[in-house]
Amino acid sequence: MKLKHLGICGIISLLSYTAMVVFSPLAYPGYDWLTMAVSDLSAVGAPSAELAERLNALFGPCGIVCAMAACVAVGGCRSRLLKAGVYFYAAMEWITVVGYKLFPWVEGAAASTFQNTMHLLVTALVVLFSIISLVLIAIGARKEPIPSLSAWAIACFTAMLIGALGTGIMPKSVFGLFERFSTFSAVVFNAVLGVHLLRGAFPSEQQSAGQQARQTAKEV
Repeated sequence: MKLKHLGICGIISLLSYTAMVVFSPLAYPGYDWLTMAVSDLSAVGAPSAELAERLNALFGPCGIVCAMAACVAVGGCRSRLLKAGVYFYAAMEWITVVGYKLFPWVEGAAASTFQNTMHLLVTALVVLFSIISLVLIAIGARKEPIPSLSAWAIACFTAMLIGALGTGIMPKSVFGLFERFSTFSAVVFNAVLGVHLLRGAFPSEQQSAGQQARQTAKEV
């Protein structure tokens, strides 16, 4: 298996997360996606927690595999900003998977409890690393140039900004809607990285293909 084939993991990660968001509410009577967060579906004590855990099983592992493959793929890039952006994104994936496993939201408990406070801290770190990574990738990918990756980074950053602003200033009646802008922006971008890996869009992949072609020509 070539490195680029690991890009399929980014797509699988997105599909797993989407399945969790769409189908877990079926096991949560009274769940209102417009007002409630995605994390409520997998919270400790939530009636949908077991189903959410199963549906989301491939989200974390596949997301990390795709992000780490992207870290290797950008090794041949000239843009340090692009490299740094992908590395920050991979770090965000690790914080997401490990942090939320250690500190899942506790249903019905106050936000001031230790576990819920840590959950909010993990969320803050995830948002911070996501913003840094998307900004760096948006700039670095344009210089490389990989314009499609830059455009997607800008789009996902915009969606994340809309989500952050919406959850802060909009009425609680639409909190869940804007929260999904934030959560899906990072997950979608993992799939975007995966597609770019599959296409061999990163210079290191292109260089490897060129080296193999030259080696074959010499042998002939």
